[in-house]
Amino acid sequence: MDNSQTKKFNKRAFITIAMFISGLMLPFSGLQNHRLQFETLSTARHFWMTVHNVAAILFVLFIIIHISYNWRILVKYSKNIGTIIISKEAIAAIVLVIFIVGLFSMHVLHG
Repeated sequence: MDNSQTKKFNKRAFITIAMFISGLMLPFSGLQNHRLQFETLSTARHFWMTVHNVAAILFVLFIIIHISYNWRILVKYSKNIGTIIISKEAIAAIVLVIFIVGLFSMHVLHG
């Protein structure tokens, strides 16, 4: 196979997939941290804390790189924001997510 047939490494695809994978790790490792929160600092708890923290750092790093790669298109979208109409599905999704997060977060305020 000569060089004309080999595909170049797609940096945008790599960044997007890395951002997606590290983002997927956050809820799972967060649930494990929540499950182990009252345990002394065991090996399992330390492991899940480390997974969560590293995944969060990578997620933020890849988001920043993703934004820098897509800066021009983001600026173009932001200039047209006044012409965009928010759909009823988007409003319903926003309300549902805020309601569920609020409902599950209220247990902190019980006392």
